Amino acid sequence: MYGKKIRIGVMAPAARIDQVVVDRVVALAFSTYPDRLADIYFHPQCFTSSGHFAGDDASRAAAFLDIANDASFDALWFARGGYGSCRLVGTIMPHLTKTAGNKTYLGYSDAGSLLAALYKRRFAGLAHGPMPADILRPGGEAAVARALAYLIDRAPETLEAGVSAEAPTAAFNLTILSQLLGTPLQPDLRGHVLMIEEEGEYHYRIDRSLFHVTSNRGIRRVAGIKLGRCGNIPANDRDFGATEEQMTQDWCARNGIAYMGRADIGHDIENKIVPFGRLHPV
Repeated sequence: MYGKKIRIGVMAPAARIDQVVVDRVVALAFSTYPDRLADIYFHPQCFTSSGHFAGDDASRAAAFLDIANDASFDALWFARGGYGSCRLVGTIMPHLTKTAGNKTYLGYSDAGSLLAALYKRRFAGLAHGPMPADILRPGGEAAVARALAYLIDRAPETLEAGVSAEAPTAAFNLTILSQLLGTPLQPDLRGHVLMIEEEGEYHYRIDRSLFHVTSNRGIRRVAGIKLGRCGNIPANDRDFGATEEQMTQDWCARNGIAYMGRADIGHDIENKIVPFGRLHPV
């Protein structure tokens, strides 16, 4: 990838984005990489609406395939989270070509459903990390710049500190991962360092998801779990009595899973990048 111009395609598998995201991301990209980027293409589907979604399921799936199966794109960058990615998998997976396996896919949150499905298909270029809509967060330029540095240069400073060639890694939003388990989208994570993060959930819901995740036979085969940030936890009418880290340590201990400490990921501008699988030199 070094030394060549990079073309990045963006589609929205869940909720739509506004033009301001495009304007700010493109301006940042081309001011930072004036000689490296050939194009950041935002698929027209990103701006459409169908109820909760950025277009209906068929149009969102078609946009994914337009970019994934087009050899002129080096990367598919998910525009933002929300909800809806899991609704596309059944349409997308049968129509992926060999070309789709030769590019990078980057996103997090709801996009974890697609990353899981692609990882199960043995795609090698998957990563959990910032998305274009993160530029709307205060200081969000830092998150988007990190994503671009990874997509364009595989810059090592963009990676979460636990990522190495020693063990494969994967990262998910906790609620998304919990919903995937026991479905055809559940990937094989045996031997992986599994990093999880959460956003906007009550402590009791975090605890319930941790019960479900750590009880799963496949998850019990991971090398260990690292806990990312759990942001914007609502106040409950009675205190749960344990922090998210205490919960994670407890459920890991109950199920014979190594707790490996904190991970530098979350729904925030400090969200570091976690490639799926084992890190290979570039």
